[in-house]
Parts: sequence; structure tokens; C-alpha cells
Amino acid sequence: MTGAATIGVLGAGAWGTALAQVLASDGTPVRLWAREQDLAEAINADHRNPVYLPGAVLSDAITATSSLEEMSALDTLLAVVPSQFLGGVLAQMADTPRDLVLCAKGIEAGSGRLMADVAAQALPQARIAVLSGPTFAHEVAGGLPTAVTLACSGGEEQWHRLAPQVARAAFRPYFSDDVTGAEIGGAVKNVLAIACGVVEGLALGQNARAALIARGYAEMLRFGLARGAQAETLSGLCGLGDLVLTCSSTSSRNFSLGLALGQGASAAEALAGKSSVAEGAATAPVLAGIAEAEGIDMPIVTAVNRLLQGEAPAREVVSGLLARPLRAEREHLA
Repeated sequence: MTGAATIGVLGAGAWGTALAQVLASDGTPVRLWAREQDLAEAINADHRNPVYLPGAVLSDAITATSSLEEMSALDTLLAVVPSQFLGGVLAQMADTPRDLVLCAKGIEAGSGRLMADVAAQALPQARIAVLSGPTFAHEVAGGLPTAVTLACSGGEEQWHRLAPQVARAAFRPYFSDDVTGAEIGGAVKNVLAIACGVVEGLALGQNARAALIARGYAEMLRFGLARGAQAETLSGLCGLGDLVLTCSSTSSRNFSLGLALGQGASAAEALAGKSSVAEGAATAPVLAGIAEAEGIDMPIVTAVNRLLQGEAPAREVVSGLLARPLRAEREHLA
């Protein structure tokens, strides 16, 4: 795309690299920030990300850098830094009016803040949007059809500016103005994916997984509505859609973590030596704490947190869920 403005992607993990690849698929110049200088140099030299997405041959339109100063000069940034590090990275950048699209899914430990609140404190002049939905990085990088939610705090005006920059032939964004809902869907589904991995690890069958997805969605909805999200958002791509994908495949880092836990590994053992981040492991204790403090019934999230904290083995945690009092299904919003 001759003359197109450069788009920046903060974070050269698997998801950040995949987003850079899809954005560069029409020739748009993309600047990809990697924290490690040697990784940036490797991407520029070989057009591959040898650590996080080794199977993809990257577009010549992607230029990697380890300089946040270079990224600060860009008007459109996609932030794909893991949620627990986002605030620290953004705080090192110049605060200028720009579109800042948040692509990490999580809740900040300690503060309990969603990423939009973290970003707004670090860069008050930024116009915040959230990109979220059912996406596996290797499929996006491979050009397979993908649909996502693009939730814009600036409403339709921001959407009309951002959508043409993000949309590609096989990458289709859908508009929302519910930034909170988009963030909550992405954060909660990561924890629920760990639970589905546990079910797989314990060989409890497809019936159990389907039930867990349905009841997990009820927890997502309860939490989202309590925080001001729209039910329609959570029933869409960035809520239910992302939940179904992430709870169904070992391509999900969170599902794989749960699988290891279900097979008897401790959380420390399951997380050791991983180059990529399972966001649900950091989100679970924060989410469980908020739910308890605010009286939001989230038994699956609580069970996952108990397992991650080593308070009980996987079979005992699952047995506790099965022993809960019987109730009407329509009470799921109560």
C-alpha cells in the first residue's frame, strides 16, 4: 500500500508478531517493537521470529526495533505487551494524541484494573480502543480467516479512522463501543480456558467440557454486567466466541496450562521454562479476589485459583464444583 502511514505493534511475542504480519500483508509498513534487541535484529535479518513464531516467514514490510522512542513517533499503536507489563512499557513512551489499540487480555495484579485504565493513566492523551476475539496467532499469521471485535472508546468516529487501518482480506473487525465488555470477555475467558484444560487433563470427557464452557460463560456474564459491560458484547466474538476457541485446543496457552495441572503438575512446574505467557495464571487470583469482594458468584474462577495456588489437587477441585447445591439454570444471572 504505497504511501500508507506506518503502524506500530508493541510486543513481539506470538500474538504481536502475528498482528504485525497481517497488517503488513497488503504492504503497509509496520514497526514491531521487541524488548530484546537481539530478537529485533534477528527479525530484521531473517524475516522470522525464532523465539515466539518460528514457523512464519515475515513480510519485508515489517521492521523490528527495540527503541520505544521510535515507537513514540507513530500515530497508531497496537499494544500487545503482556498485561502485567503493559503499564511499565507505556510509561516509558511520550504521551501524545494517538490511537492506542489494546490487544493484551488480562487484569493488572495488585490494582485490579483493566488494561484501558492502565493505559489511560500511563498515556492520558491516547484514544483507547480494544481489539479482542477468537484468535490463534499461528492462524492469523498464516492468513486464515479471522473475525474480531474492535471496541472504540471514541465511538464511531474512532472506528471509521481505525477500521481501515486494521481490516485486511482475511482479518475482519466488527465495531463495538463497549470497551469494558471487550476487555472483560478476554480476561475472564483465559481463566476459564485453564479450567477446560484441567477437564481434559483429568479425561472427564466432552460433556464435562461443554458444561464448563456454558457455566463459565454465565460467570463471565455475571462479572461483566456487574462491571457495566453489555450482554451483547459478551455474547459476541470477544466473549463467547473467544471462550469457545480458547477452551477447545492445546493451541491455547491457558488450556495447555490447565491440561498440565489436570495431569498432576503443579502450577510452578507447568509454567516453568515457557517463553510465552499464559495470561490466565496472573488473572485468576485477581479476578477471584474481586469476585469475592464484590459478592459475584464465580465458582469456576475460584476453583481455578485454588488449584493455581496449590490449595487442592485437580480432582478435589472438580469434585467441589460437582457438589455445589442444585439450582435452576435461569438463576445464572442472580
